[in-house]
Amino acid sequence: MSQRKQTVFDFPKLNHSGSRNPVVIGIGGGKGGIGKTLLSANLGICFSRTGSKVVLVDADLGGANLHTCLGVEQPSVSMSDFVQRRVETIEETITETGFVGLGLISGAQDFLGSANIKYTQKMRVLKKILGMNTDIVIMDLGSGTSFNVLDFFLSCDLGVVVMVPEPTSLENSYRFVKSAFYRLLRHKEKSDVFRKVIEQAMASQNEYDIRSPYDLIRVVNKMDPERGDEYKQLLWQFRPALVINQVRTQEDAELGEAVRAACRKYFGIDLDYIGDLVYDDSVWKAVRKRSALLKDNTSSPISDSLWHVARELAKRMEALEEPGKGKILG
Repeated sequence: MSQRKQTVFDFPKLNHSGSRNPVVIGIGGGKGGIGKTLLSANLGICFSRTGSKVVLVDADLGGANLHTCLGVEQPSVSMSDFVQRRVETIEETITETGFVGLGLISGAQDFLGSANIKYTQKMRVLKKILGMNTDIVIMDLGSGTSFNVLDFFLSCDLGVVVMVPEPTSLENSYRFVKSAFYRLLRHKEKSDVFRKVIEQAMASQNEYDIRSPYDLIRVVNKMDPERGDEYKQLLWQFRPALVINQVRTQEDAELGEAVRAACRKYFGIDLDYIGDLVYDDSVWKAVRKRSALLKDNTSSPISDSLWHVARELAKRMEALEEPGKGKILG
């Protein structure tokens, strides 16, 4: 595990423009309790301390608790107020966090957690969030591979997958990445014939014996070589970032590159490994105190890790040609 002293003083200055849409970052993963909310909250703090205007969105559809990692009380206004038209604009649901330049949109468990959420309502919320007058939007997503979670993830400019060094987390992360790619194809595909093939691929058992994106492309290529080439191009462009949390040993630290190699070999997906977060007792102590980890903790292994990940994301943010489009809203 490398020691990285990353602070606000050596952080690259992001070149924001009033004419640009915000850069949208989604923090997801296939398993609960892996640190998505921890990473989301503290990335928001890091970026706000560099002078960026940031809005954190609690998009965990089943258990919104981002406010806890920020050390603030449950906001009195939430996304539900916008969805149910108690307020006119999404900006009216933003609450202060106590950190300059950092706002929070609290989750709406009473609405977005519903299994009956309409696709049109979900896309309306996403489009409004992605069009906010801010520099950066960070969405803390729920766990699992439901369509709600995958659609939020795919609506982002940069998607980050978080995992911990455990077999179940590894398996669920593979499943999440694979499911996200299939869901992307489902959004892009207009043909009912090929949509059915994609839906077959998303099932654990299917008549085509599809177990990976490679298998899906092989099947599609036999049916329509031109469409198979289009799928290959989308596969090449699909490059989620990867963060390993709770790293305790050198073996844990090497897991990121191992996961990346396995994903490339078996799925054809080239994960963008951007760093690890070391295990640090200050994390659970901050949670127990209901305080933001980086509020006072400015010099520790975990703070250095968080600044490193923020710095890597900043590099990728500056390379975006047209922020605010994501992968399914363009």
